[in-house]
Amino acid sequence: MTIKIGYLGPKGTFTKIAVDKTFNSGEKEGFDTIPECIDAVERGDIDIGVVPIENAIEGTVQLTIDYLVHQVRLPIVAEIIVPIEQHLLLNKHFSGSLHDIQAIHSHSHAIAQCHQFIHTEIPQAKIEFSNSTGKAAEMVSQTNAPIAAIGNALAAEEYGLNILRENIHDFPNNHTRFVVLAKDRSIQHIKQPVEGQKTTLLITLPTDNPGALHQVLSAFAWRKMSLSKIESRPTKTGLGDYFFIIDVNQPYDDVLFPGVQGELEALGCEVTVLGTYPVYEIENANQSTRPL
Repeated sequence: MTIKIGYLGPKGTFTKIAVDKTFNSGEKEGFDTIPECIDAVERGDIDIGVVPIENAIEGTVQLTIDYLVHQVRLPIVAEIIVPIEQHLLLNKHFSGSLHDIQAIHSHSHAIAQCHQFIHTEIPQAKIEFSNSTGKAAEMVSQTNAPIAAIGNALAAEEYGLNILRENIHDFPNNHTRFVVLAKDRSIQHIKQPVEGQKTTLLITLPTDNPGALHQVLSAFAWRKMSLSKIESRPTKTGLGDYFFIIDVNQPYDDVLFPGVQGELEALGCEVTVLGTYPVYEIENANQSTRPL
């Protein structure tokens, strides 16, 4: 059976790089938005969905978290970490200089990652946001207008664009986390070395319990469980109501996690396991991304 893998497309996105570097086989399909990709997994149109969840510079991709919490609850079965290199891409027919660029197109996170370069080198350019870096590159390839895209080397290759400036992101340690979503974790077949294990929990605190967050963290601390992330998001039920996403650096077990859940539920918290999964880190993501 051919596995169908969906990703935030079109071709040339960092999500596509993550997919190509992680899955050596399978039928791959790009989606215009993160919700469309997640919905396709839920409907069974595809077997696996890969979407961004966090960037080292810009933080959480809130649309991914909110959609997984409020709309479609799909288990996280793996995490892929990819180094991000942003380049300034132009149509091959463009013969001007940086000062001639009138607009820059890219995803909002990519624009933010290159804020200082844009501010100092091309301040005259108008910022135009797109659904993905790949979509921005595709648009620039279809016009001779003096506009540019911010994207990766794969996008330049896919759409026949020139790289005018390389590595224009403001900070060198730029990585993005992608989550792999699937109803059946046995179909992943990821052939990369596992760098670690994580469990992600969704915790909703009671509204009438002062100090509840401290008690939540204590439940992990006295068990010596290492947390790599804790983040609050609004429950969308009213001002001041939040849930917390907590990443624990170990797989779910039959002792510590049930103990944490029991302790937190006794405090009036609601606890949901969003996934327990291996972590893969792609070190050579900026080499050729053609499927093997």
